[in-house]
Amino acid sequence: MTQTEPGPGPASGASTGPSPAPTPTSGTRAGTGTGAPADAPPPRRHRVHRAWFVAAVAFVTIIGAAGFASLPGLLIEPLHEEFDWSRGTIGLAVSVNLALYGLTAPFAAALMDRFGIRRVVAIALTVIAGGTVATVWMTASWQLVLYWGVLVGLGSGSMALAFAATVTNRWFTARRGLVTGILTAAGASGQLVFLPLLAWLVENHGWRPAAVTVSLAALAVVPFVWLLLRDHPADIGTTPYGGPYTPKPPPVPGAARRAVGVLLKAARTGPFWLLAGTFAICGASTNGLVKTHFVPSAHDHGMPVTAAAGLLAVIGVFDVIGTVFSGWLTDRFESRRLLAVYYALRGISLLFLPMLLAPTVHPPMVFFIVFYGLDWVATVPPTIALCREHYGEDGAIVFGWVLASHQVGAALVAFLGGLARDAFGSYDPVWYASGALCAMAALMAMIIRRRTPADAVGAVAA
Repeated sequence: MTQTEPGPGPASGASTGPSPAPTPTSGTRAGTGTGAPADAPPPRRHRVHRAWFVAAVAFVTIIGAAGFASLPGLLIEPLHEEFDWSRGTIGLAVSVNLALYGLTAPFAAALMDRFGIRRVVAIALTVIAGGTVATVWMTASWQLVLYWGVLVGLGSGSMALAFAATVTNRWFTARRGLVTGILTAAGASGQLVFLPLLAWLVENHGWRPAAVTVSLAALAVVPFVWLLLRDHPADIGTTPYGGPYTPKPPPVPGAARRAVGVLLKAARTGPFWLLAGTFAICGASTNGLVKTHFVPSAHDHGMPVTAAAGLLAVIGVFDVIGTVFSGWLTDRFESRRLLAVYYALRGISLLFLPMLLAPTVHPPMVFFIVFYGLDWVATVPPTIALCREHYGEDGAIVFGWVLASHQVGAALVAFLGGLARDAFGSYDPVWYASGALCAMAALMAMIIRRRTPADAVGAVAA
């Protein structure tokens, strides 16, 4: 993870280890091999490349904002009991949150190109904190939709996985799959940190202290973002990890127009619709179903809320392992085949879940938690890699639109899952339907065509 960092100015490349001993040459800086003038600034050497510090700050930021994603499943029963709102009504607020989370992402990626990562993420964290703490004083269901659905949805969407994709694209040329996996796993790490605490607060002190905790956590990471995060390697005169020095591009005006333009161009290609369809099913079978309805479903079978939340936290532990490993695999194997395997395994596990729910935690349930956790968001690194492969510099924005489909799928199942529980008195039909959808996603992943050199030439011409 070390790299020699040249001073500002073009460079022929970047190494991943210390440079060999320099050999002086006439008229050039010794050892650069680039023909740089003798008065060029000397190379700066750091034991760890600065890109890894940026990735670490992004990791902490995503963890700090992860509390908002941990809370909805814990709120369904308390809000139902206190306000007598139906689970469908509460699910509507969650679905609005999830939909805006996804629909905001492509515009956020374009806004980061226009105004910089720091500004967009700092404002997003502040909006998350304000929307979450405002729920403490709500008295009507429309306020839940406004505060949790709209405000938190907009804020969280502005620093969603498009944030991770933007940081990775700008700061890394080598190890992109691994870094994508690490930053994706940050959300699961935040779930691990927050879920047990939030479940304990809800169980012993009510849901309001839990909401305040999430708000304070989001605010706490704003100083880290503002003081430590940098928008581009050129801001500090260094290179992306494993790549050559590139000047910082000028701000891109018309963020909304660019985001829509990229969508219209990508929508004319088959891979976009296959990636959007598979990722919609990914969202339906994770955020929309398990994260939102696992705790109340387990509670229906007599399991205490704290125990069910603890199982979700364990999913977060193994999600970290699975996602980082998926990033490592993405650097080495074909992404579409990885996606097909991930979706097939997830579908099989969901088909068995209704038979495993019980008042107590038993070994088969533990096996499901471990198995499902390894697969939770392992789909993200290969999906980002495919967006980058097919759409180049627009890959982060295209992934933002693909993420929008993920969240729309999640929103539909968050809402329909609540309606199904109200209508059938059980979540079982939703688990079975989700397993079948995952099988469909596996087939869709396999028919995503590989990008050929001819495709690249056509993209440049377009």
